[in-house]
Amino acid sequence: MKKRGKIIRVTTVPRSLGGLLQGQLKFMSQHYDVIGVSSREENTLEKVGKKEEIRVIPVEMTRKITPIKDLKAVYQLYKVFKKEKPDIVHSHTPKAGTLSMIAAKFAGIPHRLHTIAGLPLLEATGARRLLLDTVEKFTYGCATMIYPNSFGLNDIILENKYTSDKKLKVIANGSSNGIDTTHFDPSKYSLEDNAKLREELKIDREDFVYVFVGRFVKDKGINELITSFKKLNDEHQNTKLLLVGTYERELDPLLPETESEIDSNPNIISVGWQNDVRPFFAIADALTFPSYREGFPNVVMQAGAMGLPSIVTNINGCNEIITEGINGTIIPVKSSEALYDAMEKLLTDKKYCRQLSQKAREMICERYERKYVWNAILEEYRQL
Repeated sequence: MKKRGKIIRVTTVPRSLGGLLQGQLKFMSQHYDVIGVSSREENTLEKVGKKEEIRVIPVEMTRKITPIKDLKAVYQLYKVFKKEKPDIVHSHTPKAGTLSMIAAKFAGIPHRLHTIAGLPLLEATGARRLLLDTVEKFTYGCATMIYPNSFGLNDIILENKYTSDKKLKVIANGSSNGIDTTHFDPSKYSLEDNAKLREELKIDREDFVYVFVGRFVKDKGINELITSFKKLNDEHQNTKLLLVGTYERELDPLLPETESEIDSNPNIISVGWQNDVRPFFAIADALTFPSYREGFPNVVMQAGAMGLPSIVTNINGCNEIITEGINGTIIPVKSSEALYDAMEKLLTDKKYCRQLSQKAREMICERYERKYVWNAILEEYRQL
């Protein structure tokens, strides 16, 4: 097949390139010459390139504000773009978006695309918020198209006047990469598999298991989650909270009392970072995801595809994947009381919980199947 042109996809770290966009780069390489650009990070980038079957180029980028390193990264990206002469530069993640959109504009790349999968700056205040707002507007100004990965995020961008609606477009029904429903499928895990893992984690057969998957940071609502679960667990001993992920203490630390409760409560089970989260969804009864902000959360789609009802906050992305009372329930942001009430209802109202669970997978398959999203992105490239 003759390829249509060259695309460079950029993320700040290779975990995003190989994780958030898993499979997509390999799919696009059937139609375009695709190059992945990201930080090297202990040969992780090379592994992503091998898995996705694309060429990769390392450019060191940081997730923090580091002016000197950022200028060096812009220059390195500029050199890559001038040498490779791609038709399209398409960036993901905040820092990669800013640096690569600036570099691509200076390099004269005709199509400069940036996907927005969340706005961390929304939680910032004061001078820091002003700085981040300015950077966001500058990034969008350098881009030729901006793709929010949810309709709610699209509205937030317009409300904050970061750019005009002419530059904005939500592809398909939202999401940056969709969900592989053949991979996230509860039928792949037998009753014996699930019983074995529960036994390893010291979870009794009659225990109701809430699961959280993601970074253990304040912005994910972990402080509220631990507060709510502690109260619930004091009243209902047959409950467990399963935490899958890692801390980011330097970027967004939890309250000391939250960490202490995680460490000391035997009914809170923290299993760390996991390359495959499916077994943990398979032994759980419900997802708890009380995040403060999201773009279009993969975790909620993954849990739904695994047949779990979800408790999510009323934020963009989450309130698009979840329909109240159909495949989950939606609660106010930063409310441990509302989270407690929702967790208790799923625990005590078995009929209600079962109804939500029955619709969970069906709704994900209908709206967010991965290849549907990939083809929509491919069509967007073709129209450019």
